[in-house]
Amino acid sequence: MPRIRQYSDEMPGIPLQDDWNDVGQALGEERLGYPTQKPVALLERIIAASSNPGDVVLDPFCGCGTTVHAAEKLGRNWIGIDVTHLAIGLIEKRLRDAFPAVQFTTHGVPQDLSGARDLARRGREDGKYYFEFEKWALSLINAQPGNLSKRGADKGIDGNLYFGKTARAIVSVKAGDNVSVAMIRDLRGVIEREKAEVGILLTLTPPKKTMVAEAAAAGQFEMEGFTAVPRIQIVTIEEALELRDRAVRLPARRDDAFKRAARETGAGAQAAFDL
Repeated sequence: MPRIRQYSDEMPGIPLQDDWNDVGQALGEERLGYPTQKPVALLERIIAASSNPGDVVLDPFCGCGTTVHAAEKLGRNWIGIDVTHLAIGLIEKRLRDAFPAVQFTTHGVPQDLSGARDLARRGREDGKYYFEFEKWALSLINAQPGNLSKRGADKGIDGNLYFGKTARAIVSVKAGDNVSVAMIRDLRGVIEREKAEVGILLTLTPPKKTMVAEAAAAGQFEMEGFTAVPRIQIVTIEEALELRDRAVRLPARRDDAFKRAARETGAGAQAAFDL
């Protein structure tokens, strides 16, 4: 069927301006903690100007998901692609926080224990995949990468969780088949060195009895007004897949890792374009 394409400068009314300095940076509550985050208002305007409700929006380098957030808000179908598990985990959290009833399918990330083992195996064969396993595992419990996804020495700090006013839990991720009590001792040494309150060992392989006993020997952390929690906690990837951040026991947990996206209550504020 023949179609007529219209351009904004050929349409009646005020032509679309090329000066968009009225759109500010992503600040305040909108800021999630991702280094290259763009403002939702900017992507709303682009999407509204170039598509209609029900169209498909593709962002092949979607970062923290601003494009898919705006597309969902404006009633578009969308496809988002990114290479890092850090970004994918943040996008999933962002969409669920902003749109509680949203439905989407994530491809290319482990969905079960078998997929987790495959990602870990590739990590052992090719070092770069180990960092992807680590970031994916941290995303399960909403932990912030210890080195903000940059490669290099992490001083035993793979991830961080925050709770109370100033308390911190350090996360150590283990993807290997062989686990030992030395890992618990190392983690205990790290939290003592860093003056952190809690240590989390996030492990693909279930712990040995000696590891459980060593973790119990570290005692409890107490915060006034809350039930005491183990100072050293062992969480398996299987548990994290099932329980997500509920697999970790922390009093008064905060969302400092990546902030919670504000819940969207209506359609986008950008004007509609008759395309």
